[in-house]
This record gives sequence, C-alpha cells and structure tokens, in this order.
Amino acid sequence: MKEYQQRVIDEKKDLDIKIERLIDFISGDVFKQLLLPEQRRLKRQKGIMELYSDVLNERITQMKRND
Repeated sequence: MKEYQQRVIDEKKDLDIKIERLIDFISGDVFKQLLLPEQRRLKRQKGIMELYSDVLNERITQMKRND
C-alpha cells in the first residue's frame, strides 16, 4: 500500500471517530440547551462530515479494486 493510500484510510478512521463523538454530543443534554441555530449548524456539520466519510470510503474501495 502506498503512503498516500494509508493516509486516506487513517483520515477516514479519524473522521469516523469525530462523527461518533458529534453524534454522542447531539444526543446529549448540553446540545438541547443550545440555541436552535447552533443546533442546526451542528446537525449540518454532522451531515457534511458523513458525506465526506462516504467519499473517503469510495476512494478506499476504488484503491482496493486497483491493487
């Protein structure tokens, strides 16, 4: 595996950890105390992070096919 390929895999792992942490935060009590605009931003952020993770997953899948 090439170095840049490993970086993509590592980036996805790190991103997925951050997504899980954000999901945990969104389901917690502190989130419920935030103003609605901030709640919306955090939910939008989660969605964008999930899309980014999907793209990284597609890249990883393609890399594996090309090996």
